[in-house]
Amino acid sequence: MAVAHGSRAPRAAATVEALLDEVRRARPGLPVRTAYLDHAAPSLGQALHGLGEAVVLPLLLTEAYHSRVDLPAALHEARARDPRLRVRYGSTLGPHPLMPAALERRLAEAGVPAGDPDTAIVLVSAGSSDARANAVVAALARAWAVRSGWWAVTVAYASAAAPAPEEAVALLRAAGAPRVAVAPYLLAPGHFSDKVRRATLEAGADVVADVLGPAPELAQVLLERYEAALDAPATAAAS
Repeated sequence: MAVAHGSRAPRAAATVEALLDEVRRARPGLPVRTAYLDHAAPSLGQALHGLGEAVVLPLLLTEAYHSRVDLPAALHEARARDPRLRVRYGSTLGPHPLMPAALERRLAEAGVPAGDPDTAIVLVSAGSSDARANAVVAALARAWAVRSGWWAVTVAYASAAAPAPEEAVALLRAAGAPRVAVAPYLLAPGHFSDKVRRATLEAGADVVADVLGPAPELAQVLLERYEAALDAPATAAAS
């Protein structure tokens, strides 16, 4: 049971399903279902109804409010309604060592070769009021900068934290970056991806890559999270 944040934009749900289709192709015969925390159906409770056992995997890129509060609360509610339901709960997609490869895939599709020394990268996440989540994304940017040949890698947040993506682009331009590319650390298209694209291009970015979406690397991460969750004990309604 893959649980995404959810969006009013139909293209977001289509992107989530495309990612899960990658998982289905990689693991034929594995039942894969979708649920959403908000804005789209089915809810987690609706998707779990009638099942005896499930592995719940958050389609979230960082550990923040949704994974720490919203998802556990939805699980508690579902288990209270169905005492026979047993659930294993997996980790969020990120952080994971495959994330830079997925980001570089999207950049390459936008015409930016991996590790181009004349290109500075702005890694843009949605941002969170939870400083721990933002720190994880900042650590990803630092690690990516160390292992790659980019001119620089800097982090920005579409909401709730600074710097804003357009500010990060402007700072790199002022520092003399020959080329600035934006790498959205976002799972699906929607309000944030549209806002980031518009604002960073206006600020002088040369390229804005696509969201991560159905990148094969994300499908592999999701299957790893599934296998790890299978090794954990299942929890029942009474727990």
